[in-house]
Amino acid sequence: MRFELADLPYKTDALEPYLSKKTLEYHYGKHLPAYAANLNRLIPGTTFKNLDLETIIKVADGSVFNYASQVWNHMFYFECLRPGSKNPIKGPLEDLIIRDFGTISFFKNAFAKAAESLFGAGWIWLVLTQNGSLQIMPKSNAGNPLRVGFIPIMTCDLWEHAYYLDYQNRCNDYLNAFWKLINWDVVETRYNHAILL
Repeated sequence: MRFELADLPYKTDALEPYLSKKTLEYHYGKHLPAYAANLNRLIPGTTFKNLDLETIIKVADGSVFNYASQVWNHMFYFECLRPGSKNPIKGPLEDLIIRDFGTISFFKNAFAKAAESLFGAGWIWLVLTQNGSLQIMPKSNAGNPLRVGFIPIMTCDLWEHAYYLDYQNRCNDYLNAFWKLINWDVVETRYNHAILL
């Protein structure tokens, strides 16, 4: 396999009670490997064969884009979670969110409203725009902000396989659970890296 998946940074039961071991076993253990296997099947002998994943996402269309983006999106999502997260938004990241959204509470509500507005499957992203501001961006299906020149620093997976075993149709409950699992240290590290690019 050309594109291999990184190990989860925690055990499959580590996100309980918010996300169950069973959900992680299906989400990370079955859905994600299928995306990677399909991508690795599609790219040999094509113009994408020597490109990195981010470049493929930026230039590909159709199935190659969908599978490449789903691999990247999922690993990005899993990396921004941590077991029983107790680390609040703080420091420069907190200041930046308050600058761009007014309050942490408004930011959280705006993130939830963006999720509610997304029709069907997709992702809700927190991105750094070209002018240095933060923006919440819903994207359908395999959508990725890299395609439009924005830098992702956090995402929430709104495909049903991310939450249906635990929450069925209660997406708002899943969003509340997601909020308790966000690893803000990782998000801040991504932001700090992005502003150096």
